[in-house]
Amino acid sequence: MTPGRPTIACAPSAATAGARRLNRVWLALLLATAATVVLAAAGWIGATRWAVPLTFVLVVGKGLAVALEFMELRRAPALWRALVGGWLLLVAALVVLAWALGRAG
Repeated sequence: MTPGRPTIACAPSAATAGARRLNRVWLALLLATAATVVLAAAGWIGATRWAVPLTFVLVVGKGLAVALEFMELRRAPALWRALVGGWLLLVAALVVLAWALGRAG
């Protein structure tokens, strides 16, 4: 602090707000991962036919969170967001389809 100069209280910078957002997303990803581990350890994952598809819904949500926040696609053109989101959905749908076909056969 310089003598004679007033101290100005500033609002948190955009960088600080961005870091807080990343921390919140990271915590949500951590909690979602912990939830799937707990559910698997409890035997719930294999107990119902909807467990695997619901798990992949969670996987797609986590993938979108990583892509939008940590790969910074939130500020990218809409085409890139659509391509990455579509790719995630396609891969998850194919894995669930393979699981369903294997379960039926």
